[in-house]
Parts: sequence; structure tokens; C-alpha cells
Amino acid sequence: MELLIQDNKKTITISDSIFKQNFNTSLVHQVITAYSACKRQNTSAQKTRSLVSGSGKKPWRQKGTGRARAGSTKSPIWRSGGVTFTSKFKKYRQKINKKMYKGALKSIFSELIRQKRLILMDQIIIELPKTKLLLKKIKEISSKKILIIISEFNQNLLLSARNLHNVNIHYVYNINPVNLINFDYTIITTNAIKKIEGILECNTKKNY
Repeated sequence: MELLIQDNKKTITISDSIFKQNFNTSLVHQVITAYSACKRQNTSAQKTRSLVSGSGKKPWRQKGTGRARAGSTKSPIWRSGGVTFTSKFKKYRQKINKKMYKGALKSIFSELIRQKRLILMDQIIIELPKTKLLLKKIKEISSKKILIIISEFNQNLLLSARNLHNVNIHYVYNINPVNLINFDYTIITTNAIKKIEGILECNTKKNY
């Protein structure tokens, strides 16, 4: 299929097997759910009576003291004792194989092209690291949330975008399905889309 380059009005040929896929809702949902689950911190935990530090010695004899019976200072009814029903570290990670992950990316990119939310540019040139210069370039596209995908380091572009809360820049190898669907428009360079095309080719082992 042919895709128009916005800044010079030329076209490039991209693979139909990657950028002309049907939108697989269930696959995209599964991949996004798994990706989001992997980002959970899993840091909530308390100590049970077996984990609390201290002696297991009976604090006083069973009878004759006038006090309530006690078998351990680690008991949950004691101050600084263990917790009865604790929350423990939990693994939320879900397995997603490479074929599924790449299939979801193909589906999302294809849908972005169909909805005209993927904007192809030959290159993004910012003469100076100034936010207003970047705003001037993207003002013609939209004032909404914009994701910019680049293939190589661009210092002026990165410095120009760091103060913009609605503009995010990612390298080709750092893109993920969550970012692709969360932004209203995605700007991508021709070099970047060719690299993505190579990465998403399932038959080439070196791209895994």
C-alpha cells in the first residue's frame, strides 16, 4: 500500500501484511491488559506472626498470675505482633508471546492508518531546542495529545518537547501498544516506519 508523506507530498510503499490488518479487538485487549499488569509494583505486604522478629518463649506461666493467658509475644492481639490476614507479594505478570505482541502492534498501526491518525513525515527538523518551534510544527496537525516516533537521537526535538505535557517522544524500539492507543495522533518519520516494518516481520529471526 502507498502512504503519503505529509511534508514533501511524496508517497512510500509499505507492507500490506503489516499495515493493512483487520483490527483484532480481543488480541489488542489481551496484550494491553498483560502490558499494564506487568507495570504493577506488587509492594504491599505485612508480616505474619511467623515473620515477626522476637522470641517464641511463653511470656509468663499459664496460671496463677491473674493475667490473661498468652503463648507468644508475636500474637496478632499484641502490640507489634503479626498481622492476621496479611496482603502478600503477588505476581501479576501475564505471558504474551512474541507473535501475539507483534500481531497487536500490526493491528493498532493498521487501525491508526484507517482512522487517519498516523501522520508520516520525511524528517522532523528543529533548528533550535525551543518549545515554540516544535509547537509551530505540530500546530498544523492538532492541539491534542501527540506521540512522535523517531528512529535516531534528536537532541533539539527531545529538548523542545520535554515541557509539553501533551507531546511524547519514543524511539522505534521503545514503542508499546498502550502509548499507541492513548494518543490522538502519531507522527512517525519514514526511517522509523521502515524500521518498524522490519521489526514486525515475523519470518526474520534477527528482528526478534
